[in-house]
Amino acid sequence: MRNILVIGSGKSASYLIKYFLDKSESENLHITIGDINIENAKKLINNHPNANAITLDVFDKGSRQKAIENADIVVSMLPARFHIEVAKDCITYGTNMVTASYVSPEMQALDSAAKSKDLVFMNEIGVDPGIDHMSAMQVIDEIRDKGGEIILFESFTGGLVAPESDNNLWNYKFTWNPRNVVVAGQGGAAKFLQEGTYKYIPYHRLFRRTEFLNVDDYGRFEAYANRDSLKYQSAYGLDSAKTLYRGTMRRVGFSRAWQMFVLLGMTDDSYTIDDSENMSYRDFINAFLPYSPTDSVELKFRHQLKIDQDDIVWEKLEELDVFNPNKMVELKKATPAQILQKILMDSWTLDEDDKDMIVMYHKFGYVLKGEKHQIDSTMVAIGEDQTYTAMAKTVGLPVAIATLAILNGKITTPGVQIPISKEVYEPILKELETYDIAFTEKEVPYLGYNPLTT
Repeated sequence: MRNILVIGSGKSASYLIKYFLDKSESENLHITIGDINIENAKKLINNHPNANAITLDVFDKGSRQKAIENADIVVSMLPARFHIEVAKDCITYGTNMVTASYVSPEMQALDSAAKSKDLVFMNEIGVDPGIDHMSAMQVIDEIRDKGGEIILFESFTGGLVAPESDNNLWNYKFTWNPRNVVVAGQGGAAKFLQEGTYKYIPYHRLFRRTEFLNVDDYGRFEAYANRDSLKYQSAYGLDSAKTLYRGTMRRVGFSRAWQMFVLLGMTDDSYTIDDSENMSYRDFINAFLPYSPTDSVELKFRHQLKIDQDDIVWEKLEELDVFNPNKMVELKKATPAQILQKILMDSWTLDEDDKDMIVMYHKFGYVLKGEKHQIDSTMVAIGEDQTYTAMAKTVGLPVAIATLAILNGKITTPGVQIPISKEVYEPILKELETYDIAFTEKEVPYLGYNPLTT
């Protein structure tokens, strides 16, 4: 049997493992799941005869190398910073590798070694990055094939709560790593290209410069800019494009309310708060407000951020119970961001019967025979339950399909890469459609970046 080693069995691994198990008989596969804690792996395998779970500490060189040496291909579902040691072992033992993570400088440095051993190191093949790359390049290549020139490309993705589970004023719940939500946008100004001009949005203004999007049957969304919209400009072949913008989707109103935390400094992760374990939620809020011998925390908050008494952002704040003097932080030497995350998890953790949702939206503006055109492309995926989530589906299935394609010799181009070639994206997107991960494209009038000025 052909051996697939999956390292990591966290939240994004459910569909990935199910795909391999479903294909194990017809494709002659044996799947080994390695994790430092194998309880979830055992649950996902469910005593399947073609799979086993092993305890694998990625920092234990001996056991890690033994597992990789016995594998025909390795799928690393570890956090991105842990991929590199696995990748080095794959070079040593001549093993192909697949990850859903961004290509790090350390991973890119292995490109020559991978090519010299004719190995495929496929990265960024989850949802974002991943499905966004493939679906975008498919349309971009189609436009080019008929002689068109891309002048505008915008791409947005959101991990959100499904409409039937959307029951709070923020229209949001954590569907993935809460920390990434709390610190989103930090580390430098957002950079993008708008009508031929470089634009920058500093962090303190990021959530007040949003774009609105309408998705058929799902209503209106807003999007704030990702940190670097130009990262893939050359890879996509869009060096002559006038507008390039990548963003993160939320329901309308989220960003305006989130700005409260940004302005007060509650998303800061650069320092720790003294005696944080003995703070109440109310104490935490008060720590960022001026002293007053008479004014309440609520009054100071309203005054500091100029919140009117009938402003819905106040109701959103109260819904989070942030002024509660009895709820305790209970985190030692915690950063503001860590404390805010704990507070938000009380309200934004998915309930047992909640479902999540992935939404993706691309805009392609192009010139063909002297006329300007635009194609809008959207995809919505809804999760089944808390194990088989939309996030796990859209991350895990592309990884799994690519893994099998490499194993079967359908993807052969060696080196460290991302899925932007037809060899990779055409068969994967086609198979994803059988799992109801499909894009709806429609021709719309080309209005440029800002329709209001047209």
